[in-house]
Amino acid sequence: MEVTVAIDCMGGDHGVKVTVVAALAWLQRDHHSRVILVGLEDAIRSELHHSGPIYAHDCADRIQVMHASEVVEMDEPPASALRLKKDSSMRVAINLVKTGVAQVCISAGNTGALMAIARFVLKTLPGIDRPAIASILPTVDGHTRVLDLGANVDCSAEHLLQFALMGAEWCSSVEQIERPRVGLLNIGEEDIKGNEAVKAAALLLRGSGLNFIGNVEGNDIFKGRADVVVCDGFVGNVALKSSEGIALLLGQYLREEFNRNAWTRLATLVARPVLKAFKARIDHRRYNGACLLGLRGVVIKSHGSADDYAFVCAIDNGVQAVRTELLRHISDRMAALTDKAAINE
Repeated sequence: MEVTVAIDCMGGDHGVKVTVVAALAWLQRDHHSRVILVGLEDAIRSELHHSGPIYAHDCADRIQVMHASEVVEMDEPPASALRLKKDSSMRVAINLVKTGVAQVCISAGNTGALMAIARFVLKTLPGIDRPAIASILPTVDGHTRVLDLGANVDCSAEHLLQFALMGAEWCSSVEQIERPRVGLLNIGEEDIKGNEAVKAAALLLRGSGLNFIGNVEGNDIFKGRADVVVCDGFVGNVALKSSEGIALLLGQYLREEFNRNAWTRLATLVARPVLKAFKARIDHRRYNGACLLGLRGVVIKSHGSADDYAFVCAIDNGVQAVRTELLRHISDRMAALTDKAAINE
């Protein structure tokens, strides 16, 4: 299946030096995809020129450059980006998804602005009140999918139910898990724990038809108890950033210990294969690319600090969502839930 990817080339900490290089790397891996590079045309073409050999290697006919005259800054208020920058690279890339020219938009830009513009331009799917930021976190035996990771700080029980339904469909469509295990992130496993919204959400989840396993705690995320972990955006963002910090801390500790003296540096040579494997397993770049679930189009948010390897992973996540027809699966699930509610009334 050919997929056209619209890339906001100006977003993130590194702009075209990462986004353009990553787009070229992706095209070399996937020969059934096309990319539209959106942003300041001169900057994009200059980076393509610097990447000459890669660009020339059977990629040129699958690349289109689309000029956008404005850039959304990383610290720009979302309302300002939405109202005042209608020709920003972010807005133009999302418009390409709206019009069907592209099937997915990838951006490493301002998260708040991306969510605001995507929600305004694309609208939400029927039955979805609020989009959620969903991503993957590693576990001891694979990975789990967590949402919301920052789009919605305050959530009702109904919002958490919608997140659970979207997360379950995301997991089942991509991973082919028939009944993914859904856990509700809480401060304890007992039903009496948590705030009122979480306790009310647990009641809704038990009657939803999902494979709801109950409350899970923060440490359960990485044990792999659930295939999908649901929470509000405040809690989810703290959990995400904490996990990334721990991974960096472990890496720093290992480097310090192996460089402590001549003997430990010698041990590094012996342990190098193990250290390389360990680094790969905790490398958060592999899981880059959060999906803005609930929109009438696939939009992927990359980390702003992503390098080209991480940005390729974000593109991969977006293309995978398109090829597994994620939006159709979510729409079908929400329609079934609406029909069930109507019958019960």
